[in-house]
Amino acid sequence: MKPLSDLSLGQRVMALIEDLSRHTDEPGRLTRLYLSPAHRAAAEATKGMMQAAGLAAHIDALGSVVGRLDGKNPQAPALIIGSHIDTVVNAGRYDGNLGVVLGIVVAEALKAEGIVPSCPIEVIAFGDEENVRFPTTLSTSLALSGSYDLAWLNGKDAQGITLREALQKFGGDPDGIAALKRDPSRYRGYLEVHIEQGPQLEAQNLPVGIVTAINGATRARIRVTGEAGHAGTVPMAMRRDAFAAAAEMTLAIERIGLLHPDTVATVGVATVQPGAVNVIPAQVDFALDARSPDDAQRHAMVEAIASECRAIAARRRVDFTFEPFTDSPAMPMDRGLMGEFEKSVKSLGFPARLLPSGAGHDAMAVAALCPVAMLFVRCKGGISHTPAESITVEDADVAARALLETVKRIVA
Repeated sequence: MKPLSDLSLGQRVMALIEDLSRHTDEPGRLTRLYLSPAHRAAAEATKGMMQAAGLAAHIDALGSVVGRLDGKNPQAPALIIGSHIDTVVNAGRYDGNLGVVLGIVVAEALKAEGIVPSCPIEVIAFGDEENVRFPTTLSTSLALSGSYDLAWLNGKDAQGITLREALQKFGGDPDGIAALKRDPSRYRGYLEVHIEQGPQLEAQNLPVGIVTAINGATRARIRVTGEAGHAGTVPMAMRRDAFAAAAEMTLAIERIGLLHPDTVATVGVATVQPGAVNVIPAQVDFALDARSPDDAQRHAMVEAIASECRAIAARRRVDFTFEPFTDSPAMPMDRGLMGEFEKSVKSLGFPARLLPSGAGHDAMAVAALCPVAMLFVRCKGGISHTPAESITVEDADVAARALLETVKRIVA
């Protein structure tokens, strides 16, 4: 292995990221939505990068870019390296794109070292992870396990364009979706590298960490109903103020979310009615987002939140409803593949920091096809989904080396 002072892999990663960042639907900022012209341009650029790295590459029926190196035995179960190239609006350049580029750089490194893998390696750039344009959920990665919901084709974007229409304009093929389903016996695992999108690695001064699980999530709609009244005439002790009750509930949610190191609980949206400066609020609708890598712990946290909120409602003489609408189970990473990442990170002289992922990733969908594992890369300030998203060339190099060493052991 080259000395750590040689940053050639990291520099190559940064150069390819820079090249991909040119492809945007909005001049002056990075916005690359699924099936947009910028997505098509980025897909073509990614395909070219894969081909230059020695992979046979194509853009599939749903717009994902698939590169394949057959290796010594094309019939052996393949290893997939992947992530996504779509972005949020006004995005950073590393979210998703980093994992795709790292797969390409690893393929380049294998070629440069004259290593022919014992089994096929596929590098996949998914197109619909961010779920921004259409009402879909990890649609392009779910297609690998045959879990694509054909009703998604009828979903519309903000301009009224259906996904089917956009896919056809992109050059995709709605009739080819079923053929994207893979045979699980032909795949040994999936590796995804992603920026952490959180502050833990930076706080511990570590370049990379190994993901233990993608958090399960519960989301609920909460309504607090009190009584409107004149803000100047109703005494404080006689009020049934829905907003004051909701505020106390929000603080209780924060307190309960703090009880365990890996749980989070958030109130991210609230609507106050009637919404007048001189009227006591009669109704507040807000939403809960609760997450944990342990489903039993998450369910207990949500029950504690609901119980505490009911008690607050009773004490404040307001009505309370709690309606869960999402219950997504946690997705543990494969212990064997995690172990390979741990060996690689330690071989580079760093501790193998284990941490959960609070955000969802394509690995969640691919887990229905084969074992999955993820490596996180430190990002400045834990900031993501904004132009301020940033990593260093040194950390990109560590990530590339860790992925390369992991791949070498798996495909030896």
